[in-house]
Formats: sequence, structure tokens, C-alpha cells
Amino acid sequence: MGRVTATALAGMLGTADTSQPAYRWLFETLRSLIANGRILHGSVLPSEREVVARLGLSRTTISRAYAELRDSGYASSRQGSGTVAQIPGGPVAGGAEPLPLGGFGPLPGSTAIDLTCAAPNAPTGMLEEFQLALDQLPRYAATMGYYPLGLDPLRQALADYYTRKGLPTGADQIIVTSGALSSVAAAGRAVMARGQSVLAESPTYPNSLLALKAHGARTAAVPIGPDGSDMEQIASALRTVSPTVMLCLPDFHNPVGTLLDDGGRERWAAELDRAGTLGIIDETCAELWLDTEPDVVPMAAFSKNLITVGSASKSHWGGLRLGWIRTPRHLSGAMARSRMSMDLGAPVLEQLVLANLLNAGTSLAQSAREGLQGNRDWMIAELQRLLPQWKPNKPAGGLSLWCQLPQPRSSALARQLKSVLLAPGSTFAVEGHGLEHYLRLPFSQERTDLERALPAIAEAWHKVAA
Repeated sequence: MGRVTATALAGMLGTADTSQPAYRWLFETLRSLIANGRILHGSVLPSEREVVARLGLSRTTISRAYAELRDSGYASSRQGSGTVAQIPGGPVAGGAEPLPLGGFGPLPGSTAIDLTCAAPNAPTGMLEEFQLALDQLPRYAATMGYYPLGLDPLRQALADYYTRKGLPTGADQIIVTSGALSSVAAAGRAVMARGQSVLAESPTYPNSLLALKAHGARTAAVPIGPDGSDMEQIASALRTVSPTVMLCLPDFHNPVGTLLDDGGRERWAAELDRAGTLGIIDETCAELWLDTEPDVVPMAAFSKNLITVGSASKSHWGGLRLGWIRTPRHLSGAMARSRMSMDLGAPVLEQLVLANLLNAGTSLAQSAREGLQGNRDWMIAELQRLLPQWKPNKPAGGLSLWCQLPQPRSSALARQLKSVLLAPGSTFAVEGHGLEHYLRLPFSQERTDLERALPAIAEAWHKVAA
């Protein structure tokens, strides 16, 4: 059980809002910190005496604020422990990103640490964003609520986002979906017939490939090197395979983590046009830079035959369940028909939340970015200490390391572990096998979980590599 010190709490509380009673400000701020995950479920809050000494508030103010927390379900009192922060009803189990591993994360009741998922928790302030959107919801409640192509404010906000990034876009080119996978599936249905081929780099993000294979697409692979997309091999594969579609991940490739420069994007787009192949550009990780904001433009700026898909799940929160398609105008009709064949629109409230976040210029909050950067650097250092023969990369963005192993034992390692769930390299292979010398290790989880996971991984590795 963690403990929040009075000094740490003072830093999280910030400046008091003097427009309301002090107890009310303290209660509402504490509730927000707990709801947003800044204060973790089960953490012991500092005693009333410690808070009085650190904040200079009266004992009555602190007592009343803590009482309000308990009454609202955000805290409880335990004999010998003091006041303990809690999520009303407790955190919900699961919530991780399913990968094609034959399951969907830990079994109910399992205490295993799930490192098959590379996605961050909700950033601070998400609860307040939903409350703001609720105030805007009455304007839409008088309608039937079906917006199959998306709410106009969100479509315009996304169009403005691309225009600012160097890709002039109109709201009529934006189609809102329920996530990047829905976007990939809709795009595939719009431009591919069953049995046609899709080319993808290997490794690649497996769920995108599954979305196209479910439509009957045949797959072909081209290898990606540790330094990124190999244009010579891509050009050769396009000539040999003549695919209808190619999946492209130029922005912090999942799982390799590489970022393609503008020269590479222009060359790739030209090779696709030369081959008569439509590109589906997956920009799910485009905003996940950690060191320096990339000075690149969206790949679709280099060709009018590139379909861009994006998602709020990695840059904002997976619980929003929103994605989008930025379509060339000559494909907009086909895209709209394909999208409407899947469902009748994404939830209105979530669309309002995302529109507000985009208009405010909010993606991955700075505090979250700093936490991810710290986790990445810590994990690399720990791997060098515990497993010096491993060769992890140091991606400038994304949410995971791509580790090269000294022996082809990635799947054996995943099977050996019981306390940690891993996605072996074969999970990301286009062919569904191979890449046994590689392992994806997310660094987006809580540090406490990672501190438990890495020694267990090291112990298991020494057994399977012996």
C-alpha cells in the first residue's frame, strides 16, 4: 500500500481556489486527483495533522474535506491505516488492449502484470473533460443522435489539426469511427475486393492486419530494419507483389518505434503511386513523441492516393473509443458508404470530449510525456543491468521498447512466465511466426508494475536461455 506524503500532496493540490470555501476546494481537488489516477487507489493520504502543518489550513477544514471524500466514496477509514484513497466500487478489472494471443489479458482474479498492452492510462483531467462535454450535450439530445460520419465540431477540429500539420484538409474529408481498427477495416472494405493483397512491413501492428484479413485480404510481408523502413525493399516488394493496399506506419512504428523523415515519406508515397497501390497510413502513434516534437508532415501530403487513419486511444485515452479517417476527396463517397455499413456512428459524448481536447491543443499531457520518458530511460538502464546481452532500442517516441534477444526464445520466454504476460515477437510478424529474436516491452504501465515485472522476466529468461 502506497503512502502520499504531505509535501507531495501540496505539490499536487496547487494554488487554492479562494472563490469557494477552503474545505470544498480541498475536497474537489482531492476527488479529481483520485479519479484521474494522480493518487492511486489504495494510497494512504497524509494525516490531518500533517496536512494542517504543511498547508496551513485549519483542522476543521481538513476534517470536513476528508469526511466529504468518505461520503462520496473516494476514501475510507481503516483502523491503523488512516484515510485511504479509493475509486468508488474499486478499479474495474481488465481494460487492456487485446492482441491476438488466444486470450484477452489476465484471467479474472489474476495478479499477473499485463505487458501485452502498450497504452497509457487516462491522463489527468479526463474526468473534467467529460463533465464539460456533458454541459454541451443538451444541444444534441433533441436529435435522434445518429451521426454516422461524425459530429461537425469534431470533423472540423480534426481537419484543422491536419491543416496545422501541413496537410490541408476540409471537414468533408474526415470520417469519425469507433477506433483506428474500425478505420482500417472501413478503408479496406472501400478499396479492396476479397482475395486482393495487402503488403505490410514485418513486424507490424497485428490488429490492423487482422482487420483487413477479416475482409478476405491476402497478406504479403516486407521486412523493416532496426533503423526504419527500407525503401529499396519496399520498392522491390511493390513491383513483385503488386498489392492493392499497403499498410504504412511512418510515425513511431509499432512495435519498432522508428520515425520516418520527410524524404522517406516522399519516396514511399512516390513508390506507391508508381505501383498503383493505395496506402493506408496509420498515424495512431504520431503524437507520442518523447524527446523532441518531430519536424515532419503527414505522409498524405505527398500523394492524393493515401488514406490516413488515426485514433485517440494512444494520444488521449483508450476509453474514448474514437478513431477517424482522413480520406482523399475522390474516395470520400466510397469511404462513407463503407463506414456506414459497419455501424451508425460513434457515441456523441465522447466525440464532444475529443473535439474539446483537439481545439485546446491537448494530446499527450506534458506530465504524462515526462513519465513515459522516465519509464523508457529507466527500463533501458534496468535491462542493461539485469539482462546485459539484450539489445533494446531507444525510440524517440511511442510506448514500448523493441528488444533484440541473444537467442530465438521469445515465445519460450512468454510461456515460461506466469506472473507477467508478454507478447512475443511472433505476435507482430505478418506471417504469424518468426521474429523469435525479438520482444516488445511496453513502458507505459505504472513504474511499480514494471519494477516487479523486469526481475521476473530476467529470472525466466535465464531458465529458457540456459
